[in-house]
Amino acid sequence: MADGSWIAIDAMGGDEGLATMLAGVAHARRRHESMRFLLVGDEAAIRAGLESHPNLSAASEIVHAPEVVGSSDKPSQAIRRAKTTSMGIAINLVKQGRAAAAVSSGNTGALMAMAKLALRTMPGIDRPALAALLPSLGDNDLVMLDLGANAECDARNLVQFAVMGAAYARTALDLESPRVALLNIGTEELKGIDSVREAAATLRASPHLPMTFTGYIEGDRLSRGQVDVVVCDGFSGNIALKTAEGTARFVADLLKRAFRSSVRSKIGFLISKPATELLRHHLDPNNHNGAVFLGLNGLVVKSHGSANAIGVSNAIQVAAKMVRDDLTRSIASDLAGIEAQAA
Repeated sequence: MADGSWIAIDAMGGDEGLATMLAGVAHARRRHESMRFLLVGDEAAIRAGLESHPNLSAASEIVHAPEVVGSSDKPSQAIRRAKTTSMGIAINLVKQGRAAAAVSSGNTGALMAMAKLALRTMPGIDRPALAALLPSLGDNDLVMLDLGANAECDARNLVQFAVMGAAYARTALDLESPRVALLNIGTEELKGIDSVREAAATLRASPHLPMTFTGYIEGDRLSRGQVDVVVCDGFSGNIALKTAEGTARFVADLLKRAFRSSVRSKIGFLISKPATELLRHHLDPNNHNGAVFLGLNGLVVKSHGSANAIGVSNAIQVAAKMVRDDLTRSIASDLAGIEAQAA
């Protein structure tokens, strides 16, 4: 992480409360001593919470926020209170240049709306996209976007998402030329709606981008490790994400039920415990926490609302890595390549 960089933390957001947020920030600090934080929220509560984390106290400042964005608040309501809520103030610290990135576990819709209004989209980007890392059988995780920020997208949006997703994969996964695919109902060239086919044509005609466009991928192949970035509209992406999360919980619960069904099964569980622990670790969303709003003039990371301290720490790690590798600059450079190709 660059010297002098601060990360703004919405300390009041999330289902698990202030204690979990501070524990996560303290864990991130122990992993990387260079990190420094602006903790945004109720000053008295944060100061009391820091008594349990002396190492964090020395690397942080408190920015008081009298209000909190609730989980049920509408984006329009949240925007009107942007100057007084912990979420809005954290985002504005990025806008003001006091923080290099903001991290929040709060209301996703409100975070997206406030971030877009305060930071605006980058030149050449029509809409920001929500991207996250998902588990895969490959050598690395999978970047998928959009996961819900834009329900309807045209071909231009999808191409921009591909550029941003590839830039994010190069940063988050340390890949030189990520394999990028469009989510579709088949792999044949003529399959899919017009916007998907048009986006594919544009990407095929842009061979000099730092990515490898592989064409289409179907939903049942997402986790097979065949690609590094999957691009889709937010409607499809959110359904795919929730389906994958539900399937993971189903498999975990099914295994628990099977192992408890008989004495023989319980003995089998003890024998296979190392393998089941590996599976549990791989499917635990806390180990893949930290969705990113790509395409803004500033870095904002969404931590899962139910994330534990390790999950919060991982979301902060995502933010720090994007700051260090200057993700925004990489996206701008790749977009310039697309525009030059079209000229």
